[in-house]
Amino acid sequence: MAETLVIVESPSKAKTIEKYLGSKYRVIASNGHVRDLPKSQLGVDVEHDFEPKYITLRGRGEVIEKIRKEAKHAKHIVLATDPDREGEAISWHLAKMLKLDENEPCRVVFNEITKTVIQKAVKNPRCIDRNLVDAQQARRVLDRLLGYKISPLLWAKVRRGLSAGRVQSVTTKLICDREREILDFVPKEYWTVTVKLHLAKRTFEAKFYGFDGKKTELQTEADAMRVADLSTGAIYCVADIKTAKKTRHAPAPYTTSSMLQDASNRASMPPKRTMLCAQQLYEGVDIGTKGSVGLIRISAEAQQSAREYIATAFGAAYVPEKPNVFKGRAGSQDAHEAIRPTDVKNTPASVKQYLEPGQYKLYKLIYERFLASQMSDALYETSTVTLETQTQPKCTYRTNSSKKIFDGFTAVYSVSNPSQDDGIGEKDTTLPAMEVGSEPKFVSLNPKQNFTEPPSRYTEASLVKTLEELGIGRPSTYSPTISTIIDRGYVEKEKKQLVPTDLGFVVNKVMEDNFRNIVDVKFTADMESRLDSVEEGKERWQNLIEDFYPPFEESLEEAFKTVERIEIPDEVSDIPCDKCGAMMVYKT
Repeated sequence: MAETLVIVESPSKAKTIEKYLGSKYRVIASNGHVRDLPKSQLGVDVEHDFEPKYITLRGRGEVIEKIRKEAKHAKHIVLATDPDREGEAISWHLAKMLKLDENEPCRVVFNEITKTVIQKAVKNPRCIDRNLVDAQQARRVLDRLLGYKISPLLWAKVRRGLSAGRVQSVTTKLICDREREILDFVPKEYWTVTVKLHLAKRTFEAKFYGFDGKKTELQTEADAMRVADLSTGAIYCVADIKTAKKTRHAPAPYTTSSMLQDASNRASMPPKRTMLCAQQLYEGVDIGTKGSVGLIRISAEAQQSAREYIATAFGAAYVPEKPNVFKGRAGSQDAHEAIRPTDVKNTPASVKQYLEPGQYKLYKLIYERFLASQMSDALYETSTVTLETQTQPKCTYRTNSSKKIFDGFTAVYSVSNPSQDDGIGEKDTTLPAMEVGSEPKFVSLNPKQNFTEPPSRYTEASLVKTLEELGIGRPSTYSPTISTIIDRGYVEKEKKQLVPTDLGFVVNKVMEDNFRNIVDVKFTADMESRLDSVEEGKERWQNLIEDFYPPFEESLEEAFKTVERIEIPDEVSDIPCDKCGAMMVYKT
């Protein structure tokens, strides 16, 4: 029988870790939480300091029995759940269940599953971090009070099966607000004028900038026709040429948020699929003779091996003098920050045959992004040429060119959204040789009518970016939040866009009219900051709930009295009923 029992969260992780620890260790999985609040009741004693009433989860009996049986025969028990609030809470619940002293060193954490890191971690256990546990408890109790108290209101006034949530409700509001902006948008007309010119056997285009060097907006057709009259057949002269060398800096390694965004934009992977594949790559994938290997890590000590690999694969010029260093976001607490490969020698090509398509696409993104993060900047040469007509007033036109002088990090990672105002294009654009005083010949002119565009609907990628920027939720919650509002029928995906449904608008209006602070972006972000304060030991978790609950309970009582029953008409299909001939309707 093994001397030390190690308990992790997932079976695949257990398999990988046991291989690294040897015969004196037995590694088993808890399969996530073993205790939680009951589903059948509120499970929070609001009269006695919001004490949570935890129960053993139904359906977990077999797993729990196995853990208890193994624990009886082990000299030492090590809790090795994930290194975040949720993981700390799972370890705390396991300690309670196994009657371990949480003030004794029984907890180990690691951010990558490699032999050296695992072996070092199990030899250096620490006590359970109660601040982390309390931050998780505060979030769990807060979400339970909000969800279990508002849901009955929605069932009574709108439809059964609906739910509200601290993060999901404000996320739904963001999508509804954006849709309202689009519906209320009034397009404004504007015009552009592009001239085609010829010089040194080459034709190029320039755009109207203004009169006499001063920027001028063309708002009407008459404005554009005036420019056209002055510019057609005119003599053009190069008035100014500005050249510059610009650098584009290597990107930081992925955080969970940037990984979710890039996977969506570059590989069309929804957040839920991305998180699943990332978890699999982290926990371990069987790669032939090497067995189960964790392919990605979440730690910082990988620079030197990456620099050595880059020097060999690309050359010394691609290795910056000093290693690139990136600042993390303030308040970052998630377990999945700075995601990178565990070994740069495991190239995407070398492990492709062992990975599923989604795993491969994500691993390739993570690998290339990390490698790029440790490479030299890309260098560009840019030119801005100003041309003027020899008319009164003078019509000023501008054209730009950019040329990549040194590819640097772009040798492995292309820039998908180049800045619109830095003069650097994704592709080289060159102009004919010219100097101040050169006189290109007029070829043709193209005035064009345009209209301002409404704001774009959110995609999953842009929504994740917005949630992060506003401080709503945390990286580990982005994917389940988006899944929840889609599953509830509040939002639909049309192609890649997130569109609120009639039901989503109705539920959002109930929330806005009766629980304004809950769907308020600042309130939600401030709540996240207070959860961070609990984690840092600066605040009792109960204080956070005490400040929230009394005004919330008042709003709830008032809503039950004042909100009238809302009927959402069924959506009529184009399919006739085979019994009566009437058009059938969609039922949710």
